[in-house]
Amino acid sequence: MNSQDMPQAPTQVELPLANAVSGEPFKEPASDGFVLGGFTWRHADHDARRPVVIINAATSVRCRHYSRFADYLFANGFDVVTYDYRGIGESRPRSLKGLRASWSDWGALDFEAMLKRAQRDFPGQPIDAVGHSFGGCAAGLGASGQVIRRLVTVGAQFAYWRDYAPAHRWRMFGKWHLVMPLLTMIYGYFPGKRLGWLEDTPVGVVRDWCTPTARYEKRPSGRALLACTGSLPFAAMRAATLAISITDDPYGTIPAIERLLGYFTGGTNTHLRIAPEDIGEEEVGHFAFFRSAYQATLWPIALSWLQNGELAPETPGRLVPRGESF
Repeated sequence: MNSQDMPQAPTQVELPLANAVSGEPFKEPASDGFVLGGFTWRHADHDARRPVVIINAATSVRCRHYSRFADYLFANGFDVVTYDYRGIGESRPRSLKGLRASWSDWGALDFEAMLKRAQRDFPGQPIDAVGHSFGGCAAGLGASGQVIRRLVTVGAQFAYWRDYAPAHRWRMFGKWHLVMPLLTMIYGYFPGKRLGWLEDTPVGVVRDWCTPTARYEKRPSGRALLACTGSLPFAAMRAATLAISITDDPYGTIPAIERLLGYFTGGTNTHLRIAPEDIGEEEVGHFAFFRSAYQATLWPIALSWLQNGELAPETPGRLVPRGESF
């Protein structure tokens, strides 16, 4: 990238790989009474200037996957909240059969509960968010989204099958749009854990994922949310958004990322596309961004945005012009 007129590189603290900080567990009820579980990284002193970052997980990925990244943000001066959506990890009930849980529930109820928690427990502090995969979409579904100052998304989209990378599209279509709904119909939930694909996943989430439409408001829970509220919450967000995509991520293609960004009309959007070779790697894919191996190469990009709302000089990758489709 051209570094002209960009701010100085962020000051960052790197963590020893064997010395992680542990978040404090918490329980928080959503507005419908469902109790969510998660973890908080909180500094001892209250400072109204210190931002608090809420991390939204990918679909059916446990919040523990993001603990090392939360440690990193905490070491660099942020308070941090991670949590599991209803039906997953720390928020899983005894049985998933019959559980009401959809993508829109995960955003409009669960993420919204975290926004309310952040406002209550960190009064006056700026609120930022990080969203991985569907977690970036969830960040736009909370009714209190206008309080988000900055948002970083990684591979964020809502799984429209035609947006999958062409080389992987039909294999992914068979896996996620044929096998997943079939097994869900048999078991009453998707038994992803025993397959080694995902955590076990509620039926409503599977239904949203599998519906082959390019518009979120035409997904089953999107239709229900639109009917209930009269409009989707996305546009109410005023956040400065950095959308990071990786060239070998078969989910996070340019059309997929741009499709979601098209809903974030209330703030400013920047799309940064990074190739593995830009950071000296052969592959990164959809899930690896939050692994400790990328602390020195990828994590500072998110840190700079959360600290300054801008990219640092010499940031790897290229900026994607609005409207680019491939």
